[in-house]
Amino acid sequence: MIRKLILLASMVALAAGLPSAAAPAADSYPTKPIRMIVPFPPGGPIDTMARLVAHDLSTRLGQQVVVDNRPGAGSTLGTKAAAGADPDGYTLLFGSSGSLAVAPALYASLDVDPLKAFAPVAKVSLLPHVLVVSNTLPVTSVRELVAYAKAHPGKLNYGAGLGTPPHLLTTLLKSQADLDVVYVPYKGSAASITDLLAGQTQFTIDGLVGLYPLIKDGKVRALAIARGERWPALPDVPTLVESGFPDFTIDAWTGVVVPAGTPPEIIATLNRTINDGLRTAETKANLVRFSAIADAGTPADFAAFLAKEVPRWAAIVKLAGAKAE
Repeated sequence: MIRKLILLASMVALAAGLPSAAAPAADSYPTKPIRMIVPFPPGGPIDTMARLVAHDLSTRLGQQVVVDNRPGAGSTLGTKAAAGADPDGYTLLFGSSGSLAVAPALYASLDVDPLKAFAPVAKVSLLPHVLVVSNTLPVTSVRELVAYAKAHPGKLNYGAGLGTPPHLLTTLLKSQADLDVVYVPYKGSAASITDLLAGQTQFTIDGLVGLYPLIKDGKVRALAIARGERWPALPDVPTLVESGFPDFTIDAWTGVVVPAGTPPEIIATLNRTINDGLRTAETKANLVRFSAIADAGTPADFAAFLAKEVPRWAAIVKLAGAKAE
C-alpha cells in the first residue's frame, strides 16, 4: 500500500509539471498550422493586409498560417467564430476598427464584447480618412465648405452605406460644424462614389486607400486629412485639426487578437513575431500601397488603444443613429 501511495504521489507530481493538452507548452509553440480568421471577403484591403501578416508569420514561425475568410453580417460572423474558438494560440482574428469597434455597436445581435472576448496581440496598421468634395462644388478648403453649407441649408448631400465610416465620420463633421446637410443611404461604396463623382452627392469622409487614386487623378478634391499629422503622399492637404476641428483625429486601424484566455507566453511570441515583420522595409512598403502605416507595439499598448477606440466608435455610431439587424 505504501509503495502504491508513493507511486501515485510521483505520478501526480509529474503530471503537475507537464502542460495540459488544452494548453500546449509555449516554448514548443507552434506545433501545427495556425488559422487566421478574416471577417471580410477575399481581395479587399483588409484581407490583403491580413495575408501579408499571415505570410510573414508563416515564414518566421515555421508553421503555415492559413487565412480563413468568414465574411457576412457586417463582419460579425467571423468575429463570433474567432471569439468562440479554443484559446490555444491556433486561432487568430485579423481585426479592424470596422469589425472590433463599429460592428459591436452597430449590430445588437453580435453579442460579443471585443474588450472581454479577445486578448490583444499586436496592432498592425493605421489607415487615414480624408475629407473630399465633388469637383462640382465651388470650395477649396474646409472653412469654405462649412460656409457654403451654412449659406445653402439642406442643399448638400453626403452618401454612404449605413454604419460605414463615410456615414459615421461625415455625420460627426456635420454635428461638430452644426451643418444642415442630408445623408443619402447607399447599399455599397461603389454606388456612392459614382454619385460623388457625378455631383449627385457633394462630399464625404472616407478611407484614403480608396480615394487616393481619385484625388491624384483630379476626379475629387481633397480638403483635409482626418488625423493629427499631414499624410506624406499628400503634403499640401491640411489636417482637420489645422482646419478648426482639434478633436477630429480618427484613423481606421487593423490588428491581431486571439480568444481571451490564450496563454500570455503564446501572445508574447505572436507579438514579437508580428512586430519583427512590421519593422522590415518590405512590409512597410507593402502597407504604403494601401495608404497605411505600420504601427508596432506591445500587447499592452494595443489593449490601451482598444480601450479608447471601442467606446469612441460606439459613441459615433450612437450619434449617427445607426442600427443594423
